[in-house]
Amino acid sequence: MNVIELSHIHKSFGSFAIQDLCLTVPRGTICGLVGENGAGKSTTIRLLCGALRPDSGTASVLGVDVSSPEFQAVKEDIGVVLDEAYFPEILNAVQVGKIMASTYHRWDSGVYEGYLRRFDLPEKKPFRDYSRGMRMKLAIAVALSHHPKLLVLDEATAGLDPIVRDEILDIFNEFTREEDHSILISSHILSDLEKLCDYIAFLHDGRLLFCEEKDRLLEKYGIFSDTTAQLECLLPEAIVAREPNGYGGVRALVRRELAPAGWQLERASVEDIILFLVKGAKNA
Repeated sequence: MNVIELSHIHKSFGSFAIQDLCLTVPRGTICGLVGENGAGKSTTIRLLCGALRPDSGTASVLGVDVSSPEFQAVKEDIGVVLDEAYFPEILNAVQVGKIMASTYHRWDSGVYEGYLRRFDLPEKKPFRDYSRGMRMKLAIAVALSHHPKLLVLDEATAGLDPIVRDEILDIFNEFTREEDHSILISSHILSDLEKLCDYIAFLHDGRLLFCEEKDRLLEKYGIFSDTTAQLECLLPEAIVAREPNGYGGVRALVRRELAPAGWQLERASVEDIILFLVKGAKNA
């Protein structure tokens, strides 16, 4: 079963549009949604949550169409953290927990209190006095405390220091140890996604350029770093994009299957692949 299915989604906002977006996320996996600012990541997440309606196409989450009346009940099974945490400014963490207890049927006060302690969040400090990092941690605590089956996270680790980010990533990994738990996460911190995700989906200018298993993606490409003359020995279709390496040579993203046997290619990170693909799209 796929936990998320987007089929031929179109959504237009004046000069920008999500175009023919088809995306599936298998149950029990973590999918990273990447792309530049304005590529359509937050729009895609809002479409999935039912906050926006597509102009055409269909979206389903946990097997239910997000435009159907039945989706209201499914929201109990979805934990959402957007790029900004929204709670009333005058409330403290304890009061937020009491409101959530009357909002979610499966709210677990013990789990919530455990996350408050784990994140070292002050219980009586009003939300207006929280730092951005504290606000995001409170939102994550709320999202995890009603026993969701799916987490939808939009820049959920933004504003957190590296130590806390690592702790959050560990929590997300713990969450998906149960086979019916899944995560869709967007982030600009591509090293986090490489560490965490099973799948990487890349949006560019409102179009999905690919959604692939992370390990297969990393095997598909390599980094060439040498002279321009040496690079020109490759088939043109083997070279995705290139840039000067600062030493009079060139650095390029190369499709491994089209490189001659024996060529020494460096390992490409997810960040390398995304950056070169963006450069290749702009130069196309």
